[in-house]
Parts: sequence; C-alpha cells; structure tokens
Amino acid sequence: MNQMTDIKPLIQDGSMNPTAPIKLLKMKDFESNQDVRWCPGCGDYAVLAQIQKLLPTLGIPRENFAFISGIGCSSRFPYYMETYGMHSIHGRAPAIASGLKIARPELSVWVVTGDGDSLAIGGNHFIHAIRRNIGLKVILLNNRIYGLTKGQCSPTSEFGKKTKTTPLGSIDSPFSPVSLALGAGATFVARTIDNDYPHMQQTLRRAAEHKGTAVVEVLQNCVVFNDGAYETLTDKSTRAETRLLLEHGKPLLYGTEGKRGIRMRSLAPELVTVGENGVTEADLVVHDEHAANGGLAFFLSQFAAPLPVPLGVFRAVEAPAYETLNSQLAANTRQQRGQGTLEKLFNSGDTWTINP
Repeated sequence: MNQMTDIKPLIQDGSMNPTAPIKLLKMKDFESNQDVRWCPGCGDYAVLAQIQKLLPTLGIPRENFAFISGIGCSSRFPYYMETYGMHSIHGRAPAIASGLKIARPELSVWVVTGDGDSLAIGGNHFIHAIRRNIGLKVILLNNRIYGLTKGQCSPTSEFGKKTKTTPLGSIDSPFSPVSLALGAGATFVARTIDNDYPHMQQTLRRAAEHKGTAVVEVLQNCVVFNDGAYETLTDKSTRAETRLLLEHGKPLLYGTEGKRGIRMRSLAPELVTVGENGVTEADLVVHDEHAANGGLAFFLSQFAAPLPVPLGVFRAVEAPAYETLNSQLAANTRQQRGQGTLEKLFNSGDTWTINP
C-alpha cells in the first residue's frame, strides 16, 4: 500500500499470538489514566488531543509507539499517552529517542519538546538528530517563554521581551525553529498553530507518514506567562491578514479576499495585490515543498511582519533514513565477516603484551 492511511487501525490483543483477533483502535485507547495537569486553557491540551486522535488511524499497533520527552510543560506528554514512553532529562530527548529508533527501527518514535528544552540546552541534540535524518517525529511546542519555571526568557522570545530574567527587555535575537531545522538539513519541516485543529491534524499526519526526521513547530499559547503571544494569528478579525497557508504547487496568496500575494524582487519578498498595477497570480512565488535545495523553504521561514506568518509544510523531500542505512550496514558487515565472537573482538586490531 502506498499510503499509511489505507491501513485500517488495529491492534493485537496483547497475547503475543499472531492469530489473535484484532480490534479497532480508538482515541480513548491512547488516553492514559493520569490526570492531565496543565493550566486551564493551555494549548498543550489541543496538541495532546490531536495526536491521540491521529494515532489510531495510522495502522500501527499501540505497542509500537513510544513518546520521549525532556523537561518542560510539554514534556509531561508521555504520562498522558497510553503507549511506551520516557520522561527523560533536559534537552536530551532527541538523543534518547535516537538510540531507541536505531535499536528498534520498527517503532514509531515521537519526541515532544518545547522551545527551551530543544533550542537551549538541547540545541546540539536537536540539530544532530535532524542532520542524521533519524526517523523521529519531533513535535516542538513553541510558546516563546519558559513556562514550567515560571516565565523566563526563552530562545524564541522576541527581541525586547520583558520577562523575569530580562526585566529591561531581551537583547537576544530569537531563533526561528523552522529556520534552524532547515539549516540542519531537515527533510520534513512544518508549522501549525494550537487552535486550528483541522490544520494541526493534517500537519501531524504528514509528519507521521514521513520517512526520516519530521519536525513540526506548534505555535502554542501559554495562558499564564505569555498569553496572547500569537493573538493576531488566532483572532478571527486578523488571522486572514497575518497567516499564509502553504500549499504545494500553489501561489503564495493570503488575505480576507485571497488577493494578497508574495512575489520576488531582487531576491527579496514583496507584498502585492492581485489585480492591482497589472499584478496577476503568474507573478507570485509558487510553493514547492519538494525542492531539492531547500532555499525556498528557508526563504519562507524568514518571513517577519509586515509579511504574513507561513503555516503548513515548508519542506518534504525523500532521503534515506539513518536507521535504514544503519541496518543495511550491519547486515553487510555480518555477511562479509560472518558470526563474530568475543574472543575475536578482544583480540582484533592492535594488541599489546604487558610484562609484569
């Protein structure tokens, strides 16, 4: 089958009997018995619900899912998933998840992280998991603040942001998670927002079906320490003029009437209106998520006001996944050298005899 969605959701009865009857999985099968303890109104609830809704449709046995997290509000995720998982240490979730995926390539391994966890102390692990194209699904919840530790400046906080650690305003330039992932060579990068459930569901599905590292940035509101961080993107009165929904093969159009667009002028984006000054849709940039060099995707990731914020899939290209190459390498080695022994291992390479 070409599409994972063609497979009906199923799971064995847990008896290890391959002929055991199967039952259809439902969203509730992925809900643990733990009380979900995020602040009322937190965007994390929406992400949790959409992932629990998605997983039973992927045709993967429940025992083949694993959720790994680091430290932060988002990192409570494994407690709430009725799957295998691990609440690991600060910033190291990609490293732990990488080891799991390489050892058990048949598993669907998800990393749930935040902007502080993955882009500060965990930045090195984040970019190298991407560089290797390990088959992880990395869901990065970006609320532009440290929520768990009560409101400090994060790597994605805006320039001039006043927080408990930057009372006079931050003088750091913020990271763009999408730009960082693309710069590390990501084969799949997308962005969605916590209050647009259909868009989030579609984006998460695309990530789940991708072979290799899939990074999804979720613009997520922290109601306590950074409420309204994405208000212009979520408010019905402004979102049409501030969001650019990316569609492969379609021109970059947005706005209330769908007439505002982006064209290139001297390698710089220019806002135009179709129908004015002779501008037609043929003048606009056409989105190509499959472009080999990733230049267009990076160009879009750099959009800042007054340009709209792109949402959707920036890049989706095929490349060999690390765990596949690793398995092939191991198989070739076994074929060439045969079955090894500890004695051969200990006496291989350079050896020295130490006189007493």
